[in-house]
This record gives sequence, C-alpha cells and structure tokens, in this order.
Amino acid sequence: MGRFVARRLLQMIPVFLGTTALIFFMVHALPGDPVAAMWGDKAPDPVQLAALRHQMGFDKPLIGQYTDYMGKLLTGDFGTALDGRPVIDKITEALPVTVRLALFAFAIEIVLGVAIGLFAGLRRGRAFDKGALVFTLLLISIPVPVLGFIFQTIFATNLKWVTPTVQDSNDITQLVLPAVVLGSLSLAYVARLTRTSIAENIKADYVRTAVAKGLPRRKVIGTHLLRNSMIPVITFLGTDLGALMGGAIVTEGIFNVKGVGNALFHAINLKEGATVSGFVAFLVLVYLAAGLIVDLLYAVLDPRIRYA
Repeated sequence: MGRFVARRLLQMIPVFLGTTALIFFMVHALPGDPVAAMWGDKAPDPVQLAALRHQMGFDKPLIGQYTDYMGKLLTGDFGTALDGRPVIDKITEALPVTVRLALFAFAIEIVLGVAIGLFAGLRRGRAFDKGALVFTLLLISIPVPVLGFIFQTIFATNLKWVTPTVQDSNDITQLVLPAVVLGSLSLAYVARLTRTSIAENIKADYVRTAVAKGLPRRKVIGTHLLRNSMIPVITFLGTDLGALMGGAIVTEGIFNVKGVGNALFHAINLKEGATVSGFVAFLVLVYLAAGLIVDLLYAVLDPRIRYA
C-alpha cells in the first residue's frame, strides 16, 4: 500500500504541472490588457500603467511570467489579484461556502442516487425501474441553467418556499435549492450506475451462495450485493466531488452564492489571470486528492483488490 501511495503521489506531479501550465497559457492568451482594464472607460496614465505592469511582472516575456508563477505556486503562493489581495485569501474566503454547497449536493446524490438505483436494480423491468429510468433521463437532458430557472420559478416565485437567490451564503438552509440543482445531474448518473451494477451482480454466484446459506435478505443485499456493486459508483463519485467544486460556477451564478464558482466567474470576466490560475490550480489539487482517495477505497470495498 505504501508503495502504491508513493507512486500515485509521484504521478500527480506531472499532471499538476501540465494542467496548471495549460491553464496559465490559455488565460494569458485571452485578448485585452487586464492592467489597463483597471482604469475602466478612462484612458490609463502611461507612466502609472508601465509601473503597475512592471510591479505585477506583466512586462516580462510569457515564459518568464510562467516561471515566476510556478516558483511561487510550489511554495504555496497562489499569486496576487489585480486589487492587491493575495489569491489564497480569496480562496479561503470563498472555499467554505463552496465546500458546504458541494458536500450538500454530494450527500443528496449519494443518498437519493444509490437508493433509487438500488430499488430499480432489485425490481428490474418493473414499474419502479421504468419510472426511475425516465426520471434520470429527464435530469440528464435538462441543462443546469434551465433546471435552476425551473426550480426558482416553482419553489421561489410560485410556492414562495425560498428566495429566488441566496441572501446569506453562510446560511446552510438557503443552500438547499442550489445544492439540489447542482447535484441533480450527478444524481441521475449515480442512480443509473447503481441500477446497472445491482442488476448485473444480483445474478452472480456469490449472491446465490449467500441466499442458499440462508442469510437474511437484508444481509445479502447490504453486505454482499451492494458492497460489490458500489465499486463503479465510487469511481464516479471520486471524480464528481472535484467536478462539483468546479461545476458550481454555473449554479452559484444562478443563485448568487458567494463561493469559489462565483469568484472564478467574476475573475474570468475581469480577465484576472492570476486569480483564475490560482483558483484552477487549487481545484486541480482537489481532483487529484479525490482520485487518490477513490483508489484507496477500492481495497476497502473489495478485499480481493491488493496494491503492489
């Protein structure tokens, strides 16, 4: 196990360097001068513009800017925004909100997705199974912005159960509707993966053996069937946790949630390269950590899996 973890950590290094380099050059290839944009519609003073560009390192060649950026990033410095604030301060300010939102959505998709998939798999071909397939297909087919608008219309405008937008991002009760919208697509995939895996494994020899031994149905399903069927679901959930953190940019924009996605959206509009690169670099680390945790969970779910 120790060798496997060490090897995976070493494999993360080129992935991290490659993705951050790609994002850095893509962001800096955007048209426009972010420093000049700080003056708005007014014409910038050439002396102040040159001084500010030198202070921020924008007068260096692009490869020199990237070298400076990576040197700071490897020491834990995610850069400085155009307003002078360290990017890490913006991340730590917005991160708790997005973490709460993502974990809320994550819990919804696990509980409802696995439950729907389990009952549909156990009742394959029956009314519940067909209804679940239609329901998940609808969730997959509706884009998140459209689903968010529908939920706002129904639950906020018509029923008045919630406000159309989040007034206090630190109030977890106001994150219920955004979390449902954020986790809806993943919920559909989890339900379908669970349903397919349950339907396949229920015919396996180890399930028939457990039934023949006279084990209670609850133990056969919970200990044997569900545990082995969760491996593909865990694979999806591991990558999806990072996707929820990054995909919250749309949901947070719809519901005005002051999280990472909202801050990243404004940074892109303002062409703040350092802010965008810093936030994306952090999200890459979340993806890599989630992938490692998923690989380690395989051995917990299936004792037959061993790491050399």
